[in-house]
Amino acid sequence: MDRHFVKALLYAWDRPEFRAGLRQLIDLDEVTRLLAALSVEDHDHEVELRAMDLLRSALDTAEIRRATLLLVEDDDVRHHLAAGITGGMADRPDLARSIRAALDDPEVRTELRAALESAPLRAVIWKVAENQFQGRRWALIRAAAVLLVRHRHARRLAFALRRHGMLRALRS
Repeated sequence: MDRHFVKALLYAWDRPEFRAGLRQLIDLDEVTRLLAALSVEDHDHEVELRAMDLLRSALDTAEIRRATLLLVEDDDVRHHLAAGITGGMADRPDLARSIRAALDDPEVRTELRAALESAPLRAVIWKVAENQFQGRRWALIRAAAVLLVRHRHARRLAFALRRHGMLRALRS
């Protein structure tokens, strides 16, 4: 996990209104410790696995998923997240530019929200993430193809991302 992205997540995490909304749902101290551990360059592989498990359970909880998606709607948070994501991509400026443009596009955010509201789609996304995390390239490609073939919101999101040049930037 990119430490610049984790630092952007820490920025969002420090927003009192976001934390107040999640206080009843998750252990905030555990999340804070995980984010701090992930922001260090030489963190343990187990920390990444625990973060993935926590992220999966959080996105399966409707209240947390909606609160997280609301963060992307906030201009200030979105710009910091985009800066965090793209900050570590100095060697891939086209990809960084396309990510920033996609995050600023209301249509992309709408499709992202619709995609994450679908439980079957979230399951396939996690399968893709696990395959990528474990370095299984062919399984990753297969799962991504299934995602696009079976899920309308995934296709619509892919087309929205394509308009911003993200798919072309990922290939280069």
